[in-house]
Amino acid sequence: MKITFLGTGTSQGIPVIACTCSACVSENPKDKRLRTSAFVEVNGMNICIDIGPDFRQQMLREKVSRLDAVVLTHEHNDHMIGADDLRPFNFFQKQDMPIFGEQRVLDEVKARFQYAFIPHPYPGIPQFLLTTINDSEVFKIGGVNIQPVRLHHGTLPILGYRIEDFCYLTDVKTIPEEEFTKLKGLKVLVLNALRRGPHHSHLTLSEALDMAKKIGAEKTYLTHFSHDLGPVAEWEQDLPEGVFPAWDGLILEI
Repeated sequence: MKITFLGTGTSQGIPVIACTCSACVSENPKDKRLRTSAFVEVNGMNICIDIGPDFRQQMLREKVSRLDAVVLTHEHNDHMIGADDLRPFNFFQKQDMPIFGEQRVLDEVKARFQYAFIPHPYPGIPQFLLTTINDSEVFKIGGVNIQPVRLHHGTLPILGYRIEDFCYLTDVKTIPEEEFTKLKGLKVLVLNALRRGPHHSHLTLSEALDMAKKIGAEKTYLTHFSHDLGPVAEWEQDLPEGVFPAWDGLILEI
């Protein structure tokens, strides 16, 4: 399995428009963060987890020429509004793009991209094949088993995804206790860590470190950083053993 971090920033990315804080003006490439997304290559399948507003730029940067499916964690814009840019894959692969998500999330895809679902669409629109999933059943993409994990993003129920010994959890604030059984024996965990100060719907850095310790993966990579956390060089050396900051373009192999 190969995992590429397409983006590791929050809904505003880093730098934030008009901001001159130390993170936003940093010249360190690790502090240049597009909206959070990941590209997973496993058993011959190419799967994108979330497709935000930077999806086109991310696909071009990583030279992705084939995409087999998209899985959505939830319906917030920074995780799904890039769906229109699936059109080139429709054209070159000559098929509708499978998109997996909870029914509520797929309803939002239909609402925001209603022109893709009209009875007599005009040529060149994105073509989606929507498949509803839930947190209680493993689903397949090709021959790849994917285990959804129930999470809570504040009060909003969302999903994370486990693929073999890799698990991707973003926009988490809490995890129901019964879901931790799905998180045993991980080699790589990806987990959000927004900032140091309290937040109503995201884990803070200290909360993420506590969560990572509880899950006990061999390695944990933190993502979905706000500029409020500051430049990565100021805090990455303080992370405990086995915990690392992710950055845009980072590649992991399991």
